[in-house]
Amino acid sequence: MSEVVSFDDHYLTRSAGKSRSGGQQPNVFFNRMELSQILQVYGRMVAKAEWRDYAIGETKTACIFAIFHRTADRPLFKIYKEPRLAAKQGAYSVLAQNGRVLKRGKTLAQVLKVFEARRFQTVDED
Repeated sequence: MSEVVSFDDHYLTRSAGKSRSGGQQPNVFFNRMELSQILQVYGRMVAKAEWRDYAIGETKTACIFAIFHRTADRPLFKIYKEPRLAAKQGAYSVLAQNGRVLKRGKTLAQVLKVFEARRFQTVDED
């Protein structure tokens, strides 16, 4: 027979086990509000047919939202969240396809201004 455990007890057991294992850092992810901000910009650019695909990945110290024009291509832009840089340069950054940092800042909204509509206007044929 299985044992019923409340979520509170399970959470405390898991967190106590992790604290004993040494200095292992927690994984870095975009929270719901951050992801909403990114997907708002992404949706606007998809509607203009500029972007067509995205991927979310992680490293030991960062979370990455990569934006593609085509799935098979290299990402056009990468949006990084690196909490360890929060006190120095800012936790968020946008990198171009060539690896150049386009914008870095302490808030995601500040960094996403690099994708403002006036910078990425499409030319409509009349």
